[in-house]
Amino acid sequence: MSIILGIDIGGSGIKGAPVNTKTGTLTAERVRIPTPEGARAQDVAEVVAELVRHFKHEGSVGVTFPGVVQHGVTLSAANVDKGWIGLDADALFTRATGQDVKLLNDADAAGLAEARFGAGKGERGVALLLTFGTGIGSALISGGVLIPNTELGHLTLEVGGNAVEAESWASDRVRETQDLGWKVWAKRASKYLQHVEMLFSPDLLIIGGGISKKAEKWQPLIEVKTKLVPAALQNEAGIVGAALYASEQ
Repeated sequence: MSIILGIDIGGSGIKGAPVNTKTGTLTAERVRIPTPEGARAQDVAEVVAELVRHFKHEGSVGVTFPGVVQHGVTLSAANVDKGWIGLDADALFTRATGQDVKLLNDADAAGLAEARFGAGKGERGVALLLTFGTGIGSALISGGVLIPNTELGHLTLEVGGNAVEAESWASDRVRETQDLGWKVWAKRASKYLQHVEMLFSPDLLIIGGGISKKAEKWQPLIEVKTKLVPAALQNEAGIVGAALYASEQ
């Protein structure tokens, strides 16, 4: 049995648990520690190290990051400290924990988990996970292989003659802050998803993020040609995907 520690860095909390990467199940109850104010790299690394110590884990550790990650280097920092940009975070976390750490984008981790163990299990074609939360995250998986850092929440849509960034118009945070009803939000989400359909022609759309728990409210209202399903792993997807990624590096 291959047990890898998965850690999911979020804007408000950092969650971790050991994962059986053969089954995608957590082998202990997950632990959540609030994300340090400002989310500076060294402070976050100390929380990651604290989680490693808590689980007395020795061996590979998978960690998610809310931004672009290329070969362990964080290249963007939308909702965290700008000091992350250009940082070799793999090396930082490896030093902080004393273990071999592998880092990837948070939506990519969720996509890997859903493709292997969740709503995308058995899909041999192109599966596209889109997470609607603070922003819109994305993971593109073809034949089980991840194409990383798609960042499709930053696609531009034409709305009322103006160009708008998709996640600033159709994220779940926008739904909440603008007090949009489900019908209004679903119309926005449908326009965005139809644009994504046109670009990628996926075989399956998986909708994750906080709204995946409320599928009965929005799923019947979404208008797309592609088969669309809510994510199955919900809050565990990032942890599971991080561990899975680390096990295969």
